[in-house]
Amino acid sequence: MKASEIASKLDHSTLQPFLIKKDIIEGCEIAKKWHCATVCSRPEDMKLVSQLLKGSGVKPCTVIGFPHGTNLPEVKLFETEKAIEDGCEELDMVINFGKLLEGDLDYVRNEIKLLADACHSKGAILKVIIETCYLDDEQKKTACRLSEEAGADFVKTSTGYGKSGCNAADLRLMRETVGNRLSVKGSGGIRTLDAALEYIAAGADRLGVSATEAIMEEAVKRENAGIL
Repeated sequence: MKASEIASKLDHSTLQPFLIKKDIIEGCEIAKKWHCATVCSRPEDMKLVSQLLKGSGVKPCTVIGFPHGTNLPEVKLFETEKAIEDGCEELDMVINFGKLLEGDLDYVRNEIKLLADACHSKGAILKVIIETCYLDDEQKKTACRLSEEAGADFVKTSTGYGKSGCNAADLRLMRETVGNRLSVKGSGGIRTLDAALEYIAAGADRLGVSATEAIMEEAVKRENAGIL
């Protein structure tokens, strides 16, 4: 795998609550430098991020109901519509995993469909964060199936703010569940090239990372040495 292929699978993350405007600008420059897939930033940053990325081939991405997933569906819908209005092209929503844990599958399915329909009506992509660290394997599979039934484009492991993040076993399980019908994204604690390569091999189409610079510098170093 070439370094450029790895970069094309990265959503460069600028989601930390303490970031200021200059950090968002720097994040967009990093993503453009390496030709990442997206910059995944906070909803309030979408106008700026969309402006900075215009014409670069890197897409603006944001998060909905982040990080706990407990916003009311109509609030998530408003967040979604406003983000798209502000130029967002990919949206990563957090399901209400408490509803999933108590077995209210219709709630989870209907909420995902509400946002998927809103995204697709404007040509945007919906990724569904199932927060795997709080689910057992059967619940993870159920969350993936509900996402597929509701019309989502991706299933995603984690917010990065739960008790743990991405791992290869979850990615393999999610890939086995959705096959090639949905894309799979890993996120949460991915800080090295070796981790990125492991997770891509496990089935990830996309990875959410904030350590983009370190990952890509190591990828180029290994590619130049003929060992990537």
